[in-house]
Amino acid sequence: MKVLIKSCTVIDSNSPFNKKVVDILIHDNMIAEIGENLAVEADKVIARENLHISSGWYDAKVNFQDPGHEVKENIISGLKAAELGGITAVSVTPNTSPALSNKTQIEYAINKAQFSPVEIFPYGTLTEGGQGKNIAEYYDMSQAGAIGFTDGHLPVSAGIMYRALLYAKNINVKIISFPYDDSIFGNGQINESKASVLTGLKAIPSLSEYLMVEREISLVEYTESAIHFTGISSKKSVALIKAAKAKGLNISADVYAHQLVFTDDEVLGFNSNYKVLPPLRTEDDRLALIEGLKDGTIDFVCSDHTPEDTENKDLEFDLASFGMIGTQTLFSTINSVKGLTLSQKIELISTKPRQVLGLSTSSINTGEIANLTLFNPKLEYVLENSDLASLSKNTPFVNKKLKGKAMGIINKGIISIFED
Repeated sequence: MKVLIKSCTVIDSNSPFNKKVVDILIHDNMIAEIGENLAVEADKVIARENLHISSGWYDAKVNFQDPGHEVKENIISGLKAAELGGITAVSVTPNTSPALSNKTQIEYAINKAQFSPVEIFPYGTLTEGGQGKNIAEYYDMSQAGAIGFTDGHLPVSAGIMYRALLYAKNINVKIISFPYDDSIFGNGQINESKASVLTGLKAIPSLSEYLMVEREISLVEYTESAIHFTGISSKKSVALIKAAKAKGLNISADVYAHQLVFTDDEVLGFNSNYKVLPPLRTEDDRLALIEGLKDGTIDFVCSDHTPEDTENKDLEFDLASFGMIGTQTLFSTINSVKGLTLSQKIELISTKPRQVLGLSTSSINTGEIANLTLFNPKLEYVLENSDLASLSKNTPFVNKKLKGKAMGIINKGIISIFED
């Protein structure tokens, strides 16, 4: 099948056509020709106002709740949400029931995406069953397709992390740390700040994050290994990671998109959709996160898409579960961040996470595989509840005006172009 994309602006710093307006011919899942005003026959012609195109977007942390909690989200509904968000690949966390903790369970997650244009690159558990006691079998899971290992929000001891880093170093796989010491924040609900004083809600100090960041950095330095931090949220954590990178340590980090646009002021209204982990921090923290993205301290952005049904979310704030869905609105969210160029924003959700996590990257050039996202960065729209493909609707963006929207994706030989 031949597909001709007309008059699209290329946003791809690795492409010789970067920032140029061109036509692109796709043939049999490959980019066959690029040029101005291509006069070729095609089975399908795609033409949209202000159409932009980039390498396929990648949401490197989603929680699809499948298996075990499919009433909140199953893999199929999660993949559809990602597809509508312009995402061509996701990495699912292993905190399911049962946990993704062996070869068969990793294969289960990957195979669920066989008919979707969105690929799955799953994470396996850091410890057996995610129980925090014994190291899981990384080699077998990596052979099955796992690209990293984490116990998610469940903390592990320094001894377990030490052994995990040594084991991973020997087989060249990625260890992922969610840096939180829950013994410090206990039943905390929101950031320790003026907001916690005004609301009376129990606090989560940023100390619980940066103490774990310090611990992991020390372990990486001692073992001469590598680690990836997910969900960095505080100014001090950014400074610690920046200093560690300056020393030459093999460290990378990501930030969740909602941390770049919201602060703890949002929780003053007790809207449980703003209850997330890590909690929304201060304006100083938010600005430090953006600066960390600009100078390369933080490597990429992901959504931490966390579906929760109304029974667990539509409650009093201190009783509600943590989490916010976000894979469908990932681009709209980061697109609203000031201080980053469009090219930088696209890199942060496409090529950079792939580079950090060891996945292959492609550029928009002839002879390359067609893994593409089509989008309009200036299109404004109001997100309706009915627009959400996720089975859960826990997002503060409903009924809000957003800017920047995916128009479709092309991946795995599947062309998915959305209607206006």
